Amino acid sequence: MPELPANAPGEPRTLAGQCLCGAVRYAVKDEFRYALNCHCSNCRRATGSAFKPFAGIERGKLSVMQGEDGLLVFGEEAAHDVHCGKCGSLLYSVVREGAYVHVTLGTLVDTPSIRPTAHIFVGSKAPWFTITDDLPQHDEFG
Repeated sequence: MPELPANAPGEPRTLAGQCLCGAVRYAVKDEFRYALNCHCSNCRRATGSAFKPFAGIERGKLSVMQGEDGLLVFGEEAAHDVHCGKCGSLLYSVVREGAYVHVTLGTLVDTPSIRPTAHIFVGSKAPWFTITDDLPQHDEFG
């Protein structure tokens, strides 16, 4: 496996992430701007789960270290999901006109310093799922 870039003294940590099969590995700075749990129907379908926990960061702070030629991109240039083409794992979504990525927290190997601060799109959450934590809940984003 390629090694993560070394951190200079005083720089934030670099976190490792990967897909289920290990064909795709990425590095991302531990400088996430926000983290949320999204309950929209698109995130539920993309993950096969009740919600998608993700953290947002500027696109340039994430680098694919291995398997870039095997990525499966679903969507358009300014907004798309990036999956491993071999195992299908959803690794991140490119959002906000291509400026940010939403890294799926479940694909991180290392523990980020940020934690989700709210649930979004609760107005369309799965009816069979009950949110049991005390995080704020928003019917939409924001």
